[in-house]
Amino acid sequence: MGLEREQDIEIRTPPRFAPGERVRATRHIKNDGTYPGKEIGENLVRKGDEGYVRDIGTFLQQFYIYAVEWIDRGTVVGMRARELMSLETARTPCSAEIGAGFNEGTAG
Repeated sequence: MGLEREQDIEIRTPPRFAPGERVRATRHIKNDGTYPGKEIGENLVRKGDEGYVRDIGTFLQQFYIYAVEWIDRGTVVGMRARELMSLETARTPCSAEIGAGFNEGTAG
């Protein structure tokens, strides 16, 4: 196993979000066939929807999966960290964003 594969193991670091934390979806999420009662390809979460992390699990002993409760939709959907942003912690722009003229707090 090469080094690049070992770097992909997200669970070697602490989870990015905590249970009870308020989050926003950063992209649309469609049913990939693992969500019961919905058609494959049906929208489960829309970009910009807000919810709360209910629980944290893992997938393939490699990735964190955040069970997010979407209050307005009345559903709980498993999400990856890259699909979420916290609404409770101040977002610090990286140097590339500062140079590009982005404002703090802008979703990217």
